[in-house]
Amino acid sequence: MGRFMRHNRDDKRFSRPLGHFRCLMANLTNSLFESGRIKTTVPKAKELRYYAERMITLGKAGDVASRRRAMAFMRNKETVTKLFDEIAPKYKERNGGYTRILKIGYRPGDSAPVSIIELVGEADSAVSEAPSKAKKKKTAPAKKAVPAEASAKKKAATA
Repeated sequence: MGRFMRHNRDDKRFSRPLGHFRCLMANLTNSLFESGRIKTTVPKAKELRYYAERMITLGKAGDVASRRRAMAFMRNKETVTKLFDEIAPKYKERNGGYTRILKIGYRPGDSAPVSIIELVGEADSAVSEAPSKAKKKKTAPAKKAVPAEASAKKKAATA
């Protein structure tokens, strides 16, 4: 396993063997295209962005060779068909930037940074789901109304 040094290699594999990493990216890509938006960790979303945008570019080409290349990576005929017939035509006039990553906080179990990755224009309602950056103004808590009799007793006791 660890026989070779990683000189001049900058690929992220999340401590997985290459085959496992490719399957992970293919599965995340399938999920993204099926639902339009998924929730995952920030590093995985950043890595997924590369693969998802490549698949959309293949879908924009629309030829048989591109469909076969997409099928070789994603291995899900229904999702590849949806990509080529529904998703890619929406981006015909767009040159890249098909995905958006919204950071939504940290996972409770291990404090891993979590984000939503979505297709641009597909699910614009996710912006409302992400926490807003604007901070509310802090106000002093409201004082309780004290009955007049109790306040008169307090004043008499202190005087």
